[in-house]
Parts: sequence; structure tokens; C-alpha cells
Amino acid sequence: MGHGETEPSEFHGGEAAGASSLAPASRVTFDRRELNRIFGLYGRKVAAGEWRDYAIDFLKDRAVFSVFRRSAEVPIYRIEKNPKLARKQGAYSVISATGLILRRGHELERVLLAIDRKLQVV
Repeated sequence: MGHGETEPSEFHGGEAAGASSLAPASRVTFDRRELNRIFGLYGRKVAAGEWRDYAIDFLKDRAVFSVFRRSAEVPIYRIEKNPKLARKQGAYSVISATGLILRRGHELERVLLAIDRKLQVV
């Protein structure tokens, strides 16, 4: 993490309270469509017993949705949105617990296929 970025679990008391401190304009966020798709996948995986917890980080350079098998562990997957990579490799990526980029691309739907394998009749 770079200077000035914090973990989602860190609480900073004494910060100025106000509308600007809740959602600074300089943060990257997921929009409603993106969150609907991510939470749809998350809900199916929770119902299947594979995932149990999540965290969302809105950082200066990227937004991160982390998925946990248990809340006390490191995330098993991170779904990241990095607008600086939008013209090159694509803004979206799925990263494993080891840091391996499983898939990167321009469309969230296609990137999520790396972890959203639905059962198929063979």
C-alpha cells in the first residue's frame, strides 16, 4: 500500500466528520451495476458455503472487493477496478490469495468468469 492508504479494518478516530469525509471525490468506486453483479456472485458462493465474508476498499487509485473463506484469514480473491489500466489491459482484474492475476479485462462480466464457473452438463 502506498502512503496515505489504509486497510479497511483500520479505524481512525478524530477525523473531521462531514459529507466530504464519507466519500471523497478522489476515490475510485464501484458503480451500482458493478456492485449488483459482484454481490450476485457473492450471494451464490455464500449459499454454496464457499465464501463467508467480504470487504470493500475504495482507494485513491483503485477499488477492491475482497472475498474471504473465514473472516480471520487473508482474502481468497480480490476483484479490483483500476481505471488507469482501462485503455491497456482493462480496468478489471481477479487476483488470487497468492497475488496471481487470474483474469484481467475491459468487461467485469467476463473477468468474473474466472471465479464464477457455473455447473455445466457434460
